Formats: sequence, structure tokens, C-alpha cells
Amino acid sequence: MSDTVFHLRRVETPAGPLALVTIDNGEDWTKPPSLGRSALESGQELIGELESGDWASAVFTGKPHWFCAGADINEFPNITPETAAEGSRAGHDLFLRIQALPFPTVAAINGACLGGGLELALHCSARTIANTVRHFGFPEVFLGLFPAWGGTQIAPRLIGPQGAVSLIVSNPLRQNRLLKARDAIELGLADRLFEPVELVDESIAFAVELTKAPIARAEADWSELETIMRRARSDADDAVHGTSPAPYRALDLIEGAATWTVEEGYRQEEVAIAELLPGNQAQAAIYAFDLVERRAKRRPELDADPRAVRKVGIVGAGLMASQLATLFLRRLEVPVVLRDLDQAIVDRALASIQTELNGAAARGRMTEDKARFLASIATGSTTYDGFADCDLVLEAVVEEMDVKQRVFSELRDIVGSDCVLATNTSSLSVTEMGADVGMHFFNPVALMPLVELIRTPQTDDAALATAYETARGLGKTSVLVEDAPAFVVNRLLTRMTGVVVDALEHGNSVEETDAGIMRLGLPMAPSVLLQMVGPRVANHVLGTLHAAYPDRFPLSATLANYADGRDEIVVAEHRPHSVEEVTEAALEALADECRHVLDEGVVASAADIDTCMVLGAGFPFFLGGITKHLDQTGVSERVVGRRLAELGAAAR
Repeated sequence: MSDTVFHLRRVETPAGPLALVTIDNGEDWTKPPSLGRSALESGQELIGELESGDWASAVFTGKPHWFCAGADINEFPNITPETAAEGSRAGHDLFLRIQALPFPTVAAINGACLGGGLELALHCSARTIANTVRHFGFPEVFLGLFPAWGGTQIAPRLIGPQGAVSLIVSNPLRQNRLLKARDAIELGLADRLFEPVELVDESIAFAVELTKAPIARAEADWSELETIMRRARSDADDAVHGTSPAPYRALDLIEGAATWTVEEGYRQEEVAIAELLPGNQAQAAIYAFDLVERRAKRRPELDADPRAVRKVGIVGAGLMASQLATLFLRRLEVPVVLRDLDQAIVDRALASIQTELNGAAARGRMTEDKARFLASIATGSTTYDGFADCDLVLEAVVEEMDVKQRVFSELRDIVGSDCVLATNTSSLSVTEMGADVGMHFFNPVALMPLVELIRTPQTDDAALATAYETARGLGKTSVLVEDAPAFVVNRLLTRMTGVVVDALEHGNSVEETDAGIMRLGLPMAPSVLLQMVGPRVANHVLGTLHAAYPDRFPLSATLANYADGRDEIVVAEHRPHSVEEVTEAALEALADECRHVLDEGVVASAADIDTCMVLGAGFPFFLGGITKHLDQTGVSERVVGRRLAELGAAAR
């Protein structure tokens, strides 16, 4: 990867020469410019030229699709406290020199502007933004960090403490919510909104205006600081339950900005980042970020090319099937045909698809004409009419093996030999049912990014490549999994649920068991997750796993009651566990099951397990999925005898 460089070009204007600075790494648009050591050195050289020249103003902008992605995360693994503090200080020094330039500076935000890139922009006199920008914000707290190049100090001074809390803490804790261009304008983070093609020219004109009349900014309102911070800390508790220190340190720094000088605040950022960046949570988050942003996006090495998918069949028309059909229509824009045993169910599914497409049009995600067109190419009936020319058929019927076997037997007589027959089963054997490949999507389909891509001994490379490329076209990340009961995510979640149910059956309350699991920083309490998945589905998955591994997955009378609609806990023995014991038992169970998954070769490495748990179960980045946390805390060695990272085919 090329290093990011600050390129300088002189532009003559009525007010005098303007420095047009482009932040670029010389790579294509898929590789964002970041600010590593060499980039900061390039920036210092640039500022030297700006300080010594006859410039009237300056405009900073980026390469196509990107303004700047912030600090170079490749420099973070295994960092020392001293190096972390030095890196923070280097950014402070550069950005303060930008802020101190004796002429107006404008950040022309042409594309994604994240982390340190946003901090650079905030040190300019003003900011313009293209109305197409959709990724603007501080993701650091999501990664177990905080903005350490001045963001915690300059943002509250610019937009007030409430705006800074939302930008720096609340949004990252909401699944890393980022802002769009108009949000940035409304918050006061950007001053002008322009069309992309006009952004640089209009920003130059704006910089010229500023040479005559600087922007007058109101002082931030700190009057409600105590209330804002109390509410923000409570919200952080709800989100991470004290597990990650990052949001709390960020809030302390934002609060300190009310009384510190800028220089004091920057020193406090340096002290705090020296503690957090080398810590377990930040290092785990950096590991998880690398997994989902880089490693998981590498194509599997296969000896066949994917086949074109021009038409999709979906067997089943229930809730999951209608979600899948909508996704295929929106992302691939190919005809979709559904089949179910009851025409009323098919009609409901088609109506649901129409409603979803209309809603997308109403939200501006597509035109009304596009919504009408996509709805028109979705059809369905109680027969297999329309399936013969499908290139991929996805089965999403009831989780009963004989039903699925019958579906695939019928399909073999209808579709062409090149059609890929896939199943969305959550736990059953893909081999036994007769599918070519498994494509296990997660609910809700539109939001959950993972597809467990299941290979059987009979799966050929062409079918696997087609399924992989289809999932990629749907905007999903695939993890290659061998055919095994409940695969990865449901297997680990069921093992953890076993600990919860065992505690309930020994006299613990639901509140206590929820607290025991939530102490890990998970996004959802077990009781809520069970209702979301559905007790019948959870009990069915348990049954599948019990049949395969009875010692580790005992059947539960309580879960069976829940599945039958009875809210009755069957207490086997009144010997309740402490909340801490529930947490420890869950971690030990997860470590043990991860060992079995790796020993069986279900996935190639612990990194695959972590990718699955982050993308399929919402496990937080600061746990590193789960195996990283188990290795960091010594649970793996206590339970397994070695680190989980040392197990699996990839480790061997």
C-alpha cells in the first residue's frame, strides 16, 4: 500500500495565491488515504511551505470518494504506551500548526471523512461538504478508543457538549452510526453544502470570501453539562455495561474541555490514549476490525469461476423468505419467483415485498419507478412454475429434514444442471438434505451482514463460487464453514444459552442470568435474544445439537416449555449461582465449544469464529469476536490448555 502524501498546488485567486492541498495515497478508490507516520511527516513538510509562503488561503481536499480515513490502523497492533502517546502528540502538533496558519483554511470534504480525517477538518477555519457524503464521523469508541488528535476538545467547543457526546460516543455505540452530509450541516460541523462536481471550485470561492469576512461562531453552551454527562454515562452503561473503558474516557475528556485550555486537553488525550490503545479491549477491537474489513473480504481460492445469476427461486414464502426475496430484488435486480404450499402465504409475501420496496422509495433509497419495476419481477405460486430457468434456488421452508429432502428431490427434476441449489437452514445437515451448498442468512436479513457459506463433501467449486459471489452481490460477508450441526454462530450461542438455562433451572432469576451475560458487553440480553430468535427455533437447534453432542448440549425442560408457549421454569435444584459465576461459566463453555469447532475443522481458524460472532451475533469489536477475549484473559488456557489462536487448520 502506498503512503499518504499531502500534495500542494498553487491556485491564483482575486485575494491572492491559494494553496490547494490534496490528501492522496496514490491507490484506487477502494483503498482510503490514512494518516500514518509518513503521512504526518508529509503534513509537517507541507505546513512548513504554507507557513513560509505568501498564501492568502488554503483548501484541503481528498481523492475521489475519500477525504481521509484517519489514523493508519496498521500501526496500532502491539503498540507500546510510549509510542501511542507519541503518535497522539504528532497529530496534535500537525493539526495545531494548521489551526495557527495566518490565513483562512477550508476543508472541502468530498468523500468519507472519518476519525483523524475529521479531526484534521475540524482544525480548519471552516468546512464544506459534498451532498453525496454518507460516511462522516468518529468511529473510535466503536473500536475501543477515542479521537486522540484533538477531537474530544475541539468538537465540544464547536458544537457544544451534547453534540460532541452524540458524535464521539453515542453514535459509535449505536452500531457505529455515521452521519450524512446534511447531518453534518445541521450539527454545525460543516458550513456549506455543495454538489460534488462544484465542491472544489465553490470551496475555493468560499476560502476567498473568508479572507474578507471570517465566520463568526457562537460560543458553545455548557450550561447543561452536568445533566448531559450524567445521561451520557448512563447510556454508556446500558451499551457496554462497564466492559469497555473507551466511552467513559471519551466522556471524561469531553467534560474536561469545559475548563481545560486546548493545550491541557490535548495533553490529557495523550495520557489517555497511552493507557487505552495498548489495552486488551482496543487491541481486540483492532483485530476484529481487520477481520471484517480485510481478511473476511478475501475471496476463497477455488478452481472454478462463478456462474451468472440472472434469476432466483425461493422455496418458501414466510417471513424469512420474503426478507430474502426483497434483498435479492434490491441488490441484484433480477427476477425472483417464490413457491409455498398456500397461495395466501405467497400473496402475503408479495404484498410484504411491495411494502418494503415502496418504503425504500419513500425514504429516497430508490425511485418510485424502480420500486414498481422490482415489484413487477417478483412472482409466486403454489407450484414450481417459473423455477426451470433459475440459476440459483434458495430453500427457506420449515426446519424439518424430510420436508427439505422432498424439496430438493423435486427441484432436481425441474431446474437445469447448472442451477445452484442452496439452503438457508440454521442447523440441519446440508449434506443429508441434498442441497449443493448452504447459505445461512441471519435475521433480520437486511441488517445482519454475515452469511455462513456451508460446504459439503459433494459441493463443487463452481457452486461454491456462485454462492460466494451472490452473497457478495447482496452486500454480505461470507465465512466458509464445513457442514456440521448448527455450523458456528448458532452452535456457540446455543452452548452459551445452555449456561443461562442451567442457571435458571438452579434457581437464578432471569434478571440475574441476563446480567451475567451482559457483563461481557454483549448487545442483547439472553432473554431478549431468545424472544427475537424464537423459543421454538432455539429449542429445535438445541435438539439438533443434542443429537450430535449429547454431553455438551443437554435437552432443557424449561426451553421446551418456552417453545410450547408456557412461561414456566423447571427448577431442578435450588442452588443459584452468583452473577459472576454465570459469566465465568459462559466464558468457559464458549472456550470449550470453540475448541471443538476448531478440532473438527468446521472452520479453518479462530479468526473465522470471531468473524462469525461479530457479524452474525453482534458480539462487540472490543471482545475481538470471542476467541481473542478468551485468549487475552487466560480462559482458553485454563479450559483448553492453550490459546485458541493456536488451534485449527490455519494454525497448524
